[in-house]
Amino acid sequence: QVQLQESGPGLVKPSQTLSLTCTVSGGSIITNFYYWNWIRQSPGKGLEWIGYMAYTGSTHYNPSFKTRASISRDTSKNQITLQLSDVTPEDTAVYYCARASRPVTYYDDITRERFSAWGQGTQVTVSS
Repeated sequence: QVQLQESGPGLVKPSQTLSLTCTVSGGSIITNFYYWNWIRQSPGKGLEWIGYMAYTGSTHYNPSFKTRASISRDTSKNQITLQLSDVTPEDTAVYYCARASRPVTYYDDITRERFSAWGQGTQVTVSS
């Protein structure tokens, strides 16, 4: 059974770049036809999709994050990385990585059921 584990700094200062890693075990990130997503949930808000890395290596982003987010992968380590630049306190959230069996778009209804596997999430606080 696939398992996803997010890791990264819990506290980031405003204007810095946030970097998070999702380590996948029990399955390969290049297996057809999976999409590896980053999603976040801010206090009092719903799930917000940031973007994905496809099994092919292509990426797709929510337009709201396109200028600040970058998703990459290390196939040798079976990891997906999110970098979010120029963070503000509004980026404070629990960040999740999740696997989907079909591509996600920004106009999809983002619910837990949309994804077949989730990490436990990692809290990120943006504060000086």
